Amino acid sequence: MAVVLPFRDINVHASASRYAFSSASSPSAPTLVVDRPTGDIRLNDGALLGTKRVSSIAGILGIIKLRLDKYIIVITKAQPMGRLKGHMVYKVIATEFLPLRERPLHDLDEDNYLSLLKTTIKTGPMYFSYSFDITNSIQRQAQSNPLLPLWKRADDRFFWNRFIQTDLIDFRTGGGSGGGHQRQHSTQQPGVDPYILPVMSGMMEIRNTAVKGTPLTFALITRRSRHRAGTRYFSRGIDEQGHVSNFNETEQTVLLNDTAGGLGGFAGGGGLLNGKVGGNGGLEMQVMSYVQTRGSVPVYWAEVNNLHYIPRLQIRGIDNAIAAAKKHFDEQIRLYGDNILVNLVNQKGREMQVKAAYEQMIQTLITQPLERKQSDANSDEKIHALEPRRGQQKLDRLKYVYFDFHNETKGLRWHRAQLLLDQLHDLLLKQQYFRGIAMPGDPHGRLEVRNEQTSVVRTNCMDCLDRTNLVQSMLARWMLNQMLTDLGILQPGESVSDDEVFEDVFRNIWADNADVVSRSYSGTGAQKTDFTRTGRRTTAGMLQDVSHGITRYIRNNFNDGPKQDGFDLFLGTYLPSASITGNALLFADRRPILIQAIPYLLAASIFMVLVATFTRRLPDAATLPLRIFLIFWFVVGVWCLQFIYSHGMLYVNWPKLNPLPWATEGYNEALSKSRKDKVVGKWIDRRHERGASSARLSYLEEGKKRIE
Repeated sequence: MAVVLPFRDINVHASASRYAFSSASSPSAPTLVVDRPTGDIRLNDGALLGTKRVSSIAGILGIIKLRLDKYIIVITKAQPMGRLKGHMVYKVIATEFLPLRERPLHDLDEDNYLSLLKTTIKTGPMYFSYSFDITNSIQRQAQSNPLLPLWKRADDRFFWNRFIQTDLIDFRTGGGSGGGHQRQHSTQQPGVDPYILPVMSGMMEIRNTAVKGTPLTFALITRRSRHRAGTRYFSRGIDEQGHVSNFNETEQTVLLNDTAGGLGGFAGGGGLLNGKVGGNGGLEMQVMSYVQTRGSVPVYWAEVNNLHYIPRLQIRGIDNAIAAAKKHFDEQIRLYGDNILVNLVNQKGREMQVKAAYEQMIQTLITQPLERKQSDANSDEKIHALEPRRGQQKLDRLKYVYFDFHNETKGLRWHRAQLLLDQLHDLLLKQQYFRGIAMPGDPHGRLEVRNEQTSVVRTNCMDCLDRTNLVQSMLARWMLNQMLTDLGILQPGESVSDDEVFEDVFRNIWADNADVVSRSYSGTGAQKTDFTRTGRRTTAGMLQDVSHGITRYIRNNFNDGPKQDGFDLFLGTYLPSASITGNALLFADRRPILIQAIPYLLAASIFMVLVATFTRRLPDAATLPLRIFLIFWFVVGVWCLQFIYSHGMLYVNWPKLNPLPWATEGYNEALSKSRKDKVVGKWIDRRHERGASSARLSYLEEGKKRIE
């Protein structure tokens, strides 16, 4: 049975009544037709008349319905990233939106929706392959059915465009017409399979390198979950379905005797597509991989933006989150086996609350928890381990290890992180890694499994970014040494760090991983990547961290609202309404006019102070009026700054599509407080608002009801 793979060469034909998609290399394949303006989907076996060829595309990203129209999002440009097992992987570079209406209606909210979506897609980054399932780890691929269409094999968590592929998938499975104007049908439509292209969001780097003269392909893939995806302060903790924020699966892969690892060619030859390797002296291709995960602490918690550099922390009771945490860890155990939970948050200060909540949750979930603690001169609680006395239930496969990363490594003593590795040593030996050997002559490129990874290390800090990536890279290096030692490339006691060229490749790929994951969640590259790249802290790296800290503050308070809205639109956690009355001017600013005016008054005062300070004046000019003018505007500026900082929640750029209960409460609380201001409080009244205070966030509840 032939494997059905996505088309690589899709031609787009357009007319006033339809869009038609066909493959030039598969003339016998049916043409996919999307009728305009209804959006109804059908397959056509013959040639379509009355259409003209518009362009050639790399694939269909999906179809999305906004307020007034539906749009087909197509990939117009893709960049080759390298080969894995002979299969080329691409990065999405450019897309185009094809409206179903011939003459699109213009609307402010529709334009905002489109802008949010285009920004989300552009900042991605997103990757795909026509013949290789990059959403699944190598081990899961070895367990899947290679005869299924690629989209059916995809891991739902990392099938980033799953929501906008809904119309095509529903039509394929008989769940609906895709357009909503035809009755549901029960007929399967396998002809649609080659048009459904699964796309992954995250990070991917593939390098052809060598260790001690042995050539190999080294790859690092981080897959970002589409569930509870969002930005740093608008997506924390866990939801009721058991999904946690900033969940990423990172897979480190090593391929030996893979002569098809270059960038040559768009599609590759037939032998490459099915994973066979020739010209390597008869040596079998070997694939080894090691998987780690990261994710937010699985309790209900949030950090509330209020323009302070350190936001206010809120944690709900542990009892409320037990059911959600059980769902989360049930899935993690089903997918990965035992879960080794490494917690790196600080044990003092504000982070202590998060640590205590996590540990209380684990003690609740496992049977008769056994505690072990270590302390030294640096820390009262250097190591804190929790594990069940007896494995009586599924959740007893959780093993919790706390490491006081902050205290142990402060003063640039990064080598102290080795203490955590020592603590995990036996668990890592038992955990192992995946190893498979290419099966000669297998038409589907399957692997003969020689070894499997039996557990996973799930690492977190507060953001699951900087500290987490440093520890993950340390664990990845340890496991890589095990792999290469088992293969005989390294001798017992040797390390990949001894090979300076490969060590440089390893460090930079992991630093790139830190930057990509951090940029998608916090808005900047990761902190301390100078140490990850070079093994030492530098002055330039410290200055870069300061720059990142300032940039994160600005973006998290003023830019992340629209960014979160973009995620919610693209991933389908918000569904635009076609109602004109209930959803008009969704993105309009409905704060009281005086509240909106104060930042402009601050800017004006700064301008006036600068003018008064640096403007040249005549020698005989009176200085008193100028001094009064300068003092007046200086006082106005200081008051404006103080007002904005004291009522910060009124000036945070909140997400406008999905409800944040604590945002609604905090906004109304800040507005009430502003009415008590001695200077302008009496002028901030509901009569002067463009809509009541609750109106500004009423659309949030509206969106929630619509989704439910």
